[in-house]
Amino acid sequence: MARIVVIGAVARDEVIRLTGPLRAGGHLSGVADGIRLGGGGANTALALAAAGHAVRLLAAVGHDAGGDALLAELAAAGVDISAIVRLDQPTTHSLLCIDPDGERTVINLCRCEERDPPERLLDMPADLVYVRSRRADLAPLLTATARRGAQVVAHLPPSLPDSRPASILLASASDLSEQERRSLWALGRYVAGDEVRWVVMTEGAAGARAVNEQEQHRVAAESVQALDTTGAGDAFAAGLLHGLACGQALPEALAMAVRFGTESIRWTRSALPVVVVQRLLVPVARNT
Repeated sequence: MARIVVIGAVARDEVIRLTGPLRAGGHLSGVADGIRLGGGGANTALALAAAGHAVRLLAAVGHDAGGDALLAELAAAGVDISAIVRLDQPTTHSLLCIDPDGERTVINLCRCEERDPPERLLDMPADLVYVRSRRADLAPLLTATARRGAQVVAHLPPSLPDSRPASILLASASDLSEQERRSLWALGRYVAGDEVRWVVMTEGAAGARAVNEQEQHRVAAESVQALDTTGAGDAFAAGLLHGLACGQALPEALAMAVRFGTESIRWTRSALPVVVVQRLLVPVARNT
């Protein structure tokens, strides 16, 4: 079991099931499908806790009923919520529009975010720190965290120079320009400097690839029918972090990440169910 700190959002995901494809200028119909726990930080933390790790989530929620409910659900799932601050703001609220093919469009109605960088990170013992935040002011904290022995894994964007001093950078192909996709290693050096060891990019139904200065690895994804693509990248990150925590080399951890991400789209959830995570871990348990 590893000590993992996840930096990212906790959100109320309000789901609308569209009866047709999302298109600009269209007149769309949909069906309300309830409100569920979501947010990139929460989705990853839930999967890692289900995998048996000691997971602390560093985030912010409001002093409101929505924040109360989300914190209770996270705690019940085994996530350490002691580093989640309560702010005098509404809890992050997102509208998820999911089309008949399972593709989701996220509309952020409001964000609950701290004004200053979360310096309490420096007081948290960790083996791994995962950053799922667009804040551009985290570099000093991440550098200090790495010097204390934690491996830092960070998601892009932001793609600003020296903004993410991490050993592994994650990105989605949909978030990168064509030039960035062609020059992943150069992008990694630009964003993380000398700290970077791997840059990993998810490619949707095609799977994922990882590159460094000498190597490139690709893992294809199983072809499955997508019910809901919400949180697929967060599940992918959880699989990668779990593999790293188990001592796997990057190529093996990448394969686990693709399995997590692919499995997540079979479920109408923002985060993987506990029983699904435990089933996905069986191959790892046999090899470690």
